[in-house]
Amino acid sequence: MADIADLRTKTDDQLAAELTELKREQFNLRFQAATNQLEAPSRIRQVRRTIAQIKTLQSERAAQSAAAKA
Repeated sequence: MADIADLRTKTDDQLAAELTELKREQFNLRFQAATNQLEAPSRIRQVRRTIAQIKTLQSERAAQSAAAKA
């Protein structure tokens, strides 16, 4: 699971790429769960939380840039 400190050091492009990758993994995990082939159910929770952390960072950065422009 990605640590929030590690995520904060990444650029916006890196965060967007990781978000895309995690969403793809989340889809695959959901599909595995539906077909009863899921080996690590806890991974679903980790992926979901990491996605939320990335989205939070992106919105924080967008708010900071908007405040800087105003």
